[in-house]
Amino acid sequence: HTRYPLVTGVQTCALPIFELAGMRAAYDEVLASGLKRKHGVQDILGELLKAEIAEKQARSIKYQLTTARLPLAKELADFTFAGTPINEALLRELAGGGFLDLQRNVVLIGGTGTGKTHLAVAIARACIRAGRRGRFFNVVDLVNKLEAETRAGRQGRIADQLVEIGRAHV
Repeated sequence: HTRYPLVTGVQTCALPIFELAGMRAAYDEVLASGLKRKHGVQDILGELLKAEIAEKQARSIKYQLTTARLPLAKELADFTFAGTPINEALLRELAGGGFLDLQRNVVLIGGTGTGKTHLAVAIARACIRAGRRGRFFNVVDLVNKLEAETRAGRQGRIADQLVEIGRAHV
């Protein structure tokens, strides 16, 4: 480590101050690998920065999945399209999030047990993993909240929240 005093100094001083959890977690492995392969300080710092970016992205996705209040952890890969009238290609396209860029809505309609919640959650999770934000609402619960809001004389609060979520892109 004496050959790279800057890297050692970063580890002992800056990482705790700046709360660089990704760098801190990867530090020993990246430094050992870099020294073994005789990488320069810039290469080692570059690898540490990549680790920090990956950690921040993972933390952000985890946070966004929590704030989306998804009722389940479902994926498109877990849905059985065979024997249903559901357009698999369309659902996979929706999971790509292109409808968000076009400022379009997605409404899933069907009877009980047809997979609406599964598919909505899967689409939302895919979009969130792609860096978007969102919030899950069950229509019945949303209508009940709107009615309660009206009875309490506080109309518009939920609508304001929905507008803010709309700005969040999912």
